[in-house]
Amino acid sequence: MLRRLQRERKEYLYRKHSEGAERVLLEKKRRVREALEEGKPIPTELRNEEHELRRLIDLDDKDRAGTNVIDDEYANVALAEPKILLTTSRNPSQPLTQFAKELKVVFPNAQRMNRGGQVISEIVESCRAHNITDLILVHEHRGQPDGLIVSHLPNGPTAYFGLLNVVTRHDIKDRKAIGKMSEAYPHLILDNFTTKAGERTANILKHLFPVPKPDSKRIITFANRDDYISFRHHVYEQRGGPKSIDLKEVGPRFELRLYKIRLGTVEQNEARDEYTLRPYMNTAKRQKILGS
Repeated sequence: MLRRLQRERKEYLYRKHSEGAERVLLEKKRRVREALEEGKPIPTELRNEEHELRRLIDLDDKDRAGTNVIDDEYANVALAEPKILLTTSRNPSQPLTQFAKELKVVFPNAQRMNRGGQVISEIVESCRAHNITDLILVHEHRGQPDGLIVSHLPNGPTAYFGLLNVVTRHDIKDRKAIGKMSEAYPHLILDNFTTKAGERTANILKHLFPVPKPDSKRIITFANRDDYISFRHHVYEQRGGPKSIDLKEVGPRFELRLYKIRLGTVEQNEARDEYTLRPYMNTAKRQKILGS
């Protein structure tokens, strides 16, 4: 078992390295092609490779020439629905336990497990043995949920989020405005994930949910505003026809702040970080990491 995992990890890292080299080559060919089409000089740093790049451009198919290399962590997601294991930090408080129970209903095909004394490596090993596709860990500080980790299995990536302004379903005061908790597969709204890091984050989040049926009346929204991702959960009814929609919030609601994406699973501390929120980024008010 360990040898197989090590072999798969080495093959995955080799593919990632090959993709990086191919991505650099595609970028060089794109710059040379644009210069030729616009009648501009070839960039200085590419003049030594101009002859070889022109030869490769002539060999490329026009449809393939503009495509980008895509990471293959989610290449097999269409073969089966996601299976999620949800757990918490050790000795969870009552608010964290309640929040984890509500998250279990938010994510279809999710199973909640009491952490007990298990360490992360044991949990990840058990997930791999039972074909779990994603592991979600919820953390707290002084009884308030403050962290969410999403680790895709078997090879990653792992996204680390901060949790803010958590309001559980039971904390919403207007009980009449709350809709019934549905277990149907939801439609997703991913708003304002326009940058490379934003597209990566949206890709991680959307693959936690299976494909819904067209008549599903459940909606989950991830809306990015100033790099804070607002999560909202609604159901709707069409009582007076297609133009009359009764929208009700289901809960919970919270904000996410991405601060790290790691190219590995959660127990692999040696894995390389793809994105990390640095302290100086907090003062750059005009800089948007995830979207415009």
